[in-house]
Amino acid sequence: MSKPLTLIGLGPMGRAMVAKFLEHGHPVTVWNRTASRADEVVAKGARRADTPRDAVAANGLIVLSLTDYAAMYDVLNGVPVAGKTIVNLSSDTPDKTLKAAAWLAERGAELVVGGVMVPPPVVGTEAAYVFYSGPSAVFEEHREALAVLGRTEYLGEDHSLAQLYYQAQLDFFLTALSGVLHSVALVKSAGISGAEFLPHLRDNVGGLVEYLDMTVDAIDRGEHPGDLSNIIMMSASADHVVGASEDAGVDAGLPKAVQGMYRKGLAAGFGRDNWTALYEVIKAGR
Repeated sequence: MSKPLTLIGLGPMGRAMVAKFLEHGHPVTVWNRTASRADEVVAKGARRADTPRDAVAANGLIVLSLTDYAAMYDVLNGVPVAGKTIVNLSSDTPDKTLKAAAWLAERGAELVVGGVMVPPPVVGTEAAYVFYSGPSAVFEEHREALAVLGRTEYLGEDHSLAQLYYQAQLDFFLTALSGVLHSVALVKSAGISGAEFLPHLRDNVGGLVEYLDMTVDAIDRGEHPGDLSNIIMMSASADHVVGASEDAGVDAGLPKAVQGMYRKGLAAGFGRDNWTALYEVIKAGR
């Protein structure tokens, strides 16, 4: 069923979302601080609003695709939002989503928090999914329209959950990407091409998948038997990666951060435990 909506924020992600909404027959009103960014989607059938006030007034469902939650206040401050549903797909900390929900509630609006877990070219494909949290009745009212962006993963009434999951996924993703860059830099320092190293990197990534179930199970049980490997052994390996990086003249900041975690594990008395016991160090913020 067609649902008119407003989308504010027309960076690459915002434009990709507008295109999908239009493709599925949902009329879209758009606004962006740099007005020319709307040209592409207006040519596809979107309606351009002159001001945030006009954009919000046009529809009951308002989707935000902004840099962060601070940008939401910049755009919506002084704009009547009573009776509106604000679906904020911008990235920020879970705590800030709670403050945003309270701010909007004071003004008579409902907040649904979201986190889009794919890049713009993948929006609306079978691989796309989006985390959501907030009032279930409000989310269900708009689920069908939002589903054109990707699989809807509703996590619960607590507004903070969507960004908690989103940031946790980015935590892993950004760290893994940095690891790829660092390992390639290390082998290229010896004149080996990235393409030559790639098959071995693929094997490593594939092997990492095999660790996931074991790792999560150990964390949830709180048991970290070190019969096959332990933090003493892994700490030595971390030292060697730092040494190899320094010898090669490659920036050692990333492996030093890993080395630091293992040293904290040793200092906390987990030396004979499995490397998964580092979770106990991480969760305590030691």
